[in-house]
Order: sequence, then structure tokens, then C-alpha cells
Amino acid sequence: MKSLYLSLLAATCIVSALLIANAAPPKGGPPREQETVTKQGFVPIFNGTDLTGWEGDPGLWRVEDGALTGETGDGDPIPYNKFLIWKDGELDDFELKVEYRIFSGNSGIQYRGFLLPDTEFGVGGYQADLEPGDKWSGTNYGEKFRGILAKRGQKTVIGADGKPEVVGELGDPAKLQAHIVKDDWNQYHIIARGHHLIQKINGVVMSEVTDNDEKTRRRAGLLAFQLHKGPAMKVQFRNVRLKRLPLEDKKKVVFVAGTPSHGPGAHEHNAGCLLLARLLNETIGDRIHAAVFKNGWPADPTAFQNADALVMFCDGGSRHVGYWHRRQINYLASRGVGLGAIHYAVEMTPDESNADLISWIGGAFETNYSVNPHWEADFTEFPNHPAAAGVKPFAVNDEWYFNMRFLDEMKGVTPILSAIPPDSTMDRPDGHHSGNPAVRAMVAKKLPQHVAWVVERDDGGRGFGFTGAHFHDNWADDSFRKAALNAITWIAGAKVPGDGVTTPTPTEAELLANLDPRQQKRKPRPKKPAQSKP
Repeated sequence: MKSLYLSLLAATCIVSALLIANAAPPKGGPPREQETVTKQGFVPIFNGTDLTGWEGDPGLWRVEDGALTGETGDGDPIPYNKFLIWKDGELDDFELKVEYRIFSGNSGIQYRGFLLPDTEFGVGGYQADLEPGDKWSGTNYGEKFRGILAKRGQKTVIGADGKPEVVGELGDPAKLQAHIVKDDWNQYHIIARGHHLIQKINGVVMSEVTDNDEKTRRRAGLLAFQLHKGPAMKVQFRNVRLKRLPLEDKKKVVFVAGTPSHGPGAHEHNAGCLLLARLLNETIGDRIHAAVFKNGWPADPTAFQNADALVMFCDGGSRHVGYWHRRQINYLASRGVGLGAIHYAVEMTPDESNADLISWIGGAFETNYSVNPHWEADFTEFPNHPAAAGVKPFAVNDEWYFNMRFLDEMKGVTPILSAIPPDSTMDRPDGHHSGNPAVRAMVAKKLPQHVAWVVERDDGGRGFGFTGAHFHDNWADDSFRKAALNAITWIAGAKVPGDGVTTPTPTEAELLANLDPRQQKRKPRPKKPAQSKP
């Protein structure tokens, strides 16, 4: 009897599976492809339950029936187009698949967008248009960004003057409209690779743009969904799935900044990462694209899909941003992704976490072995290595860690910044971070100590450690800054310029920008950093 029951159960399961496999997709909607899409590298960025990861006017946006739902009423019209913004990350090169349903009005999917000044939830940039009517869906519209870039059915090239030229036809607009289902779900598929933008609806290419307007075009920016001003409207989005694409023309550096910890002007993880990323993008943007995730490990599940390098600037020990994500970082390392650590990020804990860190970046701070005094390090000689290109002799007061624990026999490690610590570095009594007999003997012998280094790993990737940057103001020293930017560029696999990554000296206003909000007022530096020697 039992075997008969099991046979009937198995037969029932087979029949059910066949019925499901051959079932038609929901009326009017795209085929349900969640499993297939996930296997292709697409990751959901909307949880289907609430607005976690999204930000917009709470009076206009909600989650209804598992969909992001935006709605306006006749009684209180909005004065301008307002957007629901994905706040967990920005888009560079990517594919996005999202299902939409629109009942009235018109809407759009904003990508590589930018916040508009003096408007709450106002966004400009490339926009994939959608509407319940017959004219605009599929159009690439530049919201506050040059206007119509390609109508449905058009293939355009945008010239240096910002004006699109039609260079090909993708089909009759009316026939393309026939692929769009009214009053039901459709799927938008947006592909942005370099400056080539393709918009599809239900698998059919609706518009295609190549943006050659170097002055205005955008390579990265916000993802957002639009509610249009005017008559009452309602729009829904669901199954929002993102896949980042490798950058074919440059290397991508992802900075992960830690949360605030020390007093003003110290351990400015967010401001430091934002400053370095901006300088890279503005000076060697032809070979590097840098993105920043602030205040801890990214919530964006696609953050590292197309990363060539990960740079961490954060507190250390068990508070290290990567401490609970070592498995993911080990996976990135196995793919050859460059890994870098700035200041306290060169320390985890003296166990397998520090062993991981040493394997990633070549060395690490080890408690009861390494020390962290504040001292003015005088750097006079540099190796013949791209990370030292263009670095001139300089002296800077910082919390330079030394007596680091490096890979055995310094395998693959090249010191970049080395200096002789003065006797004053041993003024503190012995402690976990302050001193021990072995390091006191080294200081007494005037042995040079390596405070910044790079490594070529056995897995083919590269890494660096840079123990300075306790004081945010030190980024104003040209050679201090250049050594860090060179190392970041090098671990990403991009070519370091012959004279190094040369950037303008940050102004006081630029140094003050993006500092973490703290209760105390910013205190003056113990000693102003000396400028690089000629």
C-alpha cells in the first residue's frame, strides 16, 4: 500500500510540474522569468514588501500588491515631477529589468540621473518613458537634460552640440506600440554600456542612443521612478532587478567608507573616500571610474559585480567594514579584484580575520606587535614602482602605524613609504597598540619602518596598505595624496601616469566638504602638515 501511495504521489508531482511548465504567462504580462533572470546575474533591488532602499515623498509612494506604487490626486496636485529614488547605490554600466503598470498620466524610469537643485525628490537625466497612451512609451527622454534623445523606433547619435541625429530606424512606432499591453503589466529592459543606451519593452527594442556629447553625457547616476505633475495619475513597478556590467573602457574602483568614530577632522572615512573618488574621476576619468558607498558595508547587493578594486577606509578590529564580509571579499580576491585598506582598515583581529587581511593587502596591524604612535614621518626615498610615480620627498605628521605583520619573507610586497621613527614614538608604556620590547629595540636601532606598501598576490590580484590618513587635512599634501591615488589606480589594473596621479591641491572648502556631522566643533591639527619638498 505504501509503495502504491508513493507511486501515485510521484505521478501527481510529475503531472503538476508539466502543467506549471506549460502554463501560459499571466494575461497581458511578460513571462515570469525570476529564476532564469537570477541565474543570469540579475539581483532584486526591491523586496516587494516595503520601501527599504528607496526614498520618496511618503504621501505619494507606497507598496501595494507587492509593487512600488506612486499615486497623485486631483485635490493636491504636485507642482513638479517627483521621483522615488533608489538610495542604496548608483548606476554606471548595467542592465535593468523591471515590470511596470500605468493606469493614468505618464511616467518614466530615470537612470544615471542627478538630483535637481532646490527641489525635493526632483531628478534629471536619461529617462525611459512610459504611459497608458500610444505615443511615448519606449522614448529616451532627457529629463532636465536636453529633451527628447530618441523617440520610439529611432536609433540616434547625440553630437557634441547635444542634439540627436536619427541614424537608423528600429521599426514603425505604431507597430512597436502593438507589443505594449495596455492596462496590464509590461517589462522594461534597459541596457547601458558605455555611452550606448538601449531601451526594450517586452523584449522588443524601442529606442537606441549613442551619446557622443562629451561635455554633458553621464556615465553614472541615480535610478528613480517618476510621478508626473498635472492630472491625477497612478503607476506601479515590481520585480526590479539589476545586473552591473563590466566597464569595457576603464577600471572601476569601489570605495567603502566606515561610519563616524573619532573627533572632527579625524577618521573622516566618508569625506576622505568622496574626495579621493572625485579626484580620480576628474583627473584620470579616462581610465578610472570611482564610486563610493558611505557609512558601512553596501546595502546594494550588486555593489561589487563590476568592481576591479575595493578600497576600504574605516575603523579596524571587529568594527572593520569587511570583518563580517570576509567570505565575500575572499571571493572578490579569487576573481583578481584589487583590495586596498587605508589607515585603521589595515587592522582586524589577531586571528583568521587578520590572516585574511594579510592575504588581501600583503600586511596588517597586529595587536601586541605593531604600534600606532603619532609622529612626523620624513620620506626621502621611493622605489621604482608605479605606486611611487611622481612622489617627491615629504614629511607629514600622522598616526603612522609601523612594525606591521607582512607576508612571509615579504613575498610580493613592495614598500612604498618608509621612514625612521623618532624615539618619541616609544614615549607610551607597553600596550596592545603602544609598544613592546621588540619594537622598542627596532626604534633604538633606527631601523626604517614601512607605513605604506603594495603587493602582487598569488591569485593574480593586487593590494595595498596605507597607514596614514588619521588626520583628514593630510590629503592636502600633494605627495601624501599622490601615493594613495597611485596605489588605488595600480591595484585596479589601470595604468598609472608617468608622473603619478597628479591632482589639484584641495582647497579648505573642499577639505571641509562632506565631513561627518558631530557634536564637537572641528579642532585644529596638532601640527599643520608640511607640503611636499621640491
